[in-house]
Amino acid sequence: MWQIVGQEAAVGLLERSLKGGKLSHAYLFVGPKHVGKLTLALNLAQALNCEGDEKPCSTCPQCLRIAGGKHADVRVIGRDGKAEIGIDQIREMGHSANLRPFEGRHRVFIIDGAEHLSHEAANSLLKTLEEPPPQVQLVLLAVNERLLLPTVLSRCQKLTLRPLPIPVIEHYLIGRWSVAPQRAKILARLSSGCPGWAAAALTDEHLLSERAVRLGALIHLASVGWEERFAYAAQLANQFHRDRESVGEVLSLWIGWWHDLLLIKGGCGDFITNLEQEAILYHEAEVYSLRGIKEFIEGLQQAMEQLDQNANPRLVLEVLMLNMPFRTFRNL
Repeated sequence: MWQIVGQEAAVGLLERSLKGGKLSHAYLFVGPKHVGKLTLALNLAQALNCEGDEKPCSTCPQCLRIAGGKHADVRVIGRDGKAEIGIDQIREMGHSANLRPFEGRHRVFIIDGAEHLSHEAANSLLKTLEEPPPQVQLVLLAVNERLLLPTVLSRCQKLTLRPLPIPVIEHYLIGRWSVAPQRAKILARLSSGCPGWAAAALTDEHLLSERAVRLGALIHLASVGWEERFAYAAQLANQFHRDRESVGEVLSLWIGWWHDLLLIKGGCGDFITNLEQEAILYHEAEVYSLRGIKEFIEGLQQAMEQLDQNANPRLVLEVLMLNMPFRTFRNL
């Protein structure tokens, strides 16, 4: 049984490939954080080693050991708290890939955050991608595929995992986790279509508190002067060099907030994401013009694209601060 929520197209393709014996030697799963990329990769590893009739069965020893992170032939390679995945990790993976499976039928290597491969590590990975050993499955997971080397991209079959509709996540939270309907509704809206985030928020209060802090910074910046805005831009730029993904999360959160303001200005307040901040949003919507909101959303989207293209982060973020409307003004 595939444990991933939604993503029927991706699951269907993998099932057909497994049954037809036409599985690609390397896959690239692309999608936002918490959408289910790692879950799908582990499900694929289970299906390749499953002892049951319907693969993956989720109950045989092979499936259980993979789910528990105890299977000798299934490895997840990540940054381990570092800025990038280094060449030593990939070299070790390449060595292990040439060994026969120890307890299952296939060795599966999952590279979580493949866009964070160092240049040397990515080039080392090419050797394994070009000449994959038998009984070895490679799965790369990435949020932003544009940061991967084209030579790596061309050697993987890409599957895109898209955010899920809000009702699907609500149903998942209520059915699997017995969440009260109103709380499920709020978490589903806040999840941006990513069920993993919604499930994690049930037990990790840090996710919601961090989100509140980021929104608080945005609201505060709208009423301060240039000096404080530029100081925040410098802080974000420094953070970008250490963890560009976290800065992307901040800007995505901001887009969601300003999109809520746009919905309210357009008379569609029932569809806002930030339900727990509804009163503040309605107050803020009175302060800004529709044109000002739309222009700043476009500026946020442009900033994210420029950062993806490796533009100077401090310059991009300072321009963004210049374009942010002031709460004390109304651009009619």
